[in-house]
Amino acid sequence: MQVCAIKAPGFGENRKSNLQDLAILTGGEVITEELGMNLENFEPNMLGTCKKVTISKDDTVILDGAGDKKAIEERAELLRSSIEQCTSDYDKEKIQERLAKLSGGVAVLKIGGASEAEVGEKKDRVTDALNATKAAVEEGIVPGGGVALLYASKDLDKLPTANFDQKIGVQIIQNALKTPVHTIATNAGVEGAVIVGKLLEQDNTDLGYDAAKGEYVDMVKAGIIDPLKVIRTALVDAASVSSLMTTTEAIIVEIPKEDKAAPAMGGGGMGGMDF
Repeated sequence: MQVCAIKAPGFGENRKSNLQDLAILTGGEVITEELGMNLENFEPNMLGTCKKVTISKDDTVILDGAGDKKAIEERAELLRSSIEQCTSDYDKEKIQERLAKLSGGVAVLKIGGASEAEVGEKKDRVTDALNATKAAVEEGIVPGGGVALLYASKDLDKLPTANFDQKIGVQIIQNALKTPVHTIATNAGVEGAVIVGKLLEQDNTDLGYDAAKGEYVDMVKAGIIDPLKVIRTALVDAASVSSLMTTTEAIIVEIPKEDKAAPAMGGGGMGGMDF
């Protein structure tokens, strides 16, 4: 029998759970002293089977396990129940990973490039996309391009204010919510204030400005979307920092650097050429 020894995934109790998942997925048994078993009383029928196993220095990928489908589904249902009852974000994430592996929801992305820098850049983009997808699955999506925040600023018009200071505070937040769309449009070479004004004049909250095409589009249909969790946490964190700044006695910032004008080119130019 040809054997390849690999390190069991996870640590502590999580490792035991991963091994049990693997046994159910492949139709094998976990050999452990806790169950009164060891390699000395091993039998070939304790082995699990699968269609393919790929082992590398860093990863082991097991495809199409031959375990009992009913047992796999019961295990998956148990994990779903554990996720609902779990209060720790870390534990919840680990259980979700186990559920994905057990249900076959695992993808292996191979990233290549002409240089190490290019590979690193591509890997960062994939990681960002993965995190954005996870956030979208958790709380859903909103139209992208900054329009979700832009249209949220309109609701602040209905917010009652007790005094002039509160009114100014609401206006500051409204201006901040308009900034993403304004900045995107300005960077695209158009007048940001005009884009913001036209979007606020209409009532379709999915309408936005596609800076790449230079036209107004339905952002959701165009695939320009943002995870709600990302937008929400950015807004909450910004409000938290702003509140802290208004109550603190001092703030440490970097001294702004003034851009000095380049000195004029001295001396005469080449014959027949004007500078």
